[in-house]
Amino acid sequence: MSASVSLPLLKRIPPGLWTALAWSAAGVAPIVEYVVMPPRPTYSLNFPRDGLDPVGARALLALAFALVLAGSAVLHRRTSPAYALVIAGTVASTAAWRQDEIPPLQFLAVDVALCYIAAIRSRRNSLTAAAAALGALTCYFMLRLLVGDDSGIAPEPFLALTVVIAWLIGNSARQARAHTAELYAQAAEQAVTAERLRIAREMHDTVAHSIGIIALQAGAAARVVETQPARAREAMLTVEKAGRETLSGLRRMLGALREADQDQEGPGQDDGRTRASLQPAGLSDVERLAAEAMAAGVRVEVRRQGRRRPLPADIDLAAFRIVQESVTNAVRHSGADSCLVLVDYRADELAVEVSDRGKGGGTGGGNGTGSGYGLIGMRERATLLHGDFTAGPRPGGGFLVAVRLPLPATTEAGAT
Repeated sequence: MSASVSLPLLKRIPPGLWTALAWSAAGVAPIVEYVVMPPRPTYSLNFPRDGLDPVGARALLALAFALVLAGSAVLHRRTSPAYALVIAGTVASTAAWRQDEIPPLQFLAVDVALCYIAAIRSRRNSLTAAAAALGALTCYFMLRLLVGDDSGIAPEPFLALTVVIAWLIGNSARQARAHTAELYAQAAEQAVTAERLRIAREMHDTVAHSIGIIALQAGAAARVVETQPARAREAMLTVEKAGRETLSGLRRMLGALREADQDQEGPGQDDGRTRASLQPAGLSDVERLAAEAMAAGVRVEVRRQGRRRPLPADIDLAAFRIVQESVTNAVRHSGADSCLVLVDYRADELAVEVSDRGKGGGTGGGNGTGSGYGLIGMRERATLLHGDFTAGPRPGGGFLVAVRLPLPATTEAGAT
């Protein structure tokens, strides 16, 4: 059972609730302090004790609360109308108290709503919302100038600054979310591309090798079927074996792609033989590969140096695929009658070399210096494991493929 990650408190509470709490606290505080509580020596011009005595003032204040609470309730669904209700409720509250300016604490709710709009809506919509708040502040400021009230310091410039700050915070959050979504999309696209390349390499290394052996053996059988029936029969048996191994490789790839489905079906769906056929290949199969090449007319000599030990699965598979592709190219394109495979188990790396004495210039199968898929696939396998890969004609004739794959420190430690 996976444990659910709880969000921080600031993210668990909806923005509409924050808006309602901020505005309600600022709206209820003067009622409690200057109307409900007993009279005190201090007196407020903005909140006079008899300011709510008229029935109309009480009704207007109740309307202000209703407008703000309604706007806060639908802020996450209909942001623009909800924001307009919050501003209208704030203006109605100042009218109920017969004020000529918006109290800064009460205007904080407008800033909270604006920050939320800037975080989830387009820049054009958020700028329109910010302009509405600045327009309301400008109207209050101009109204006092027209009536000649210049007492005290005008709060509108400071409130306008809070509007700008709220918009900047919300817009930054929107940009950060968009950037994160873009990064996730790029990561997903790269993962899909990497998986496609992995499947392409497996298809090329597995199927192309077997198809090449099948083509060579079938051609040899066709040439000697009348003169040497026994040899033709032996060649066709090799074709059959290569075909079965190709089918096994395809099953292995399909099994890897459907691994999640197989886990859901349970272990009883496959028998032992099927599971064995899905085991990945490795350097332990090089001798089998040499026998197949021998049947195709190319003698492959396998030499192992160093202390042979278990390797990580990805390194073992990559090394075998490189050997397989190199031997396949030697059989199909080099024209050589022999090939040498050298596997050197070093302390901190695995070195593999495949060399032949053929013509060493063909690129059709990926050998040589061309841009064949085989050469690209081998280089990609080495690069993914942070290894070094070289391939090219040998000075004395023939072709050489060399790869060095670094081994993790645990490989050597686990073998001792």
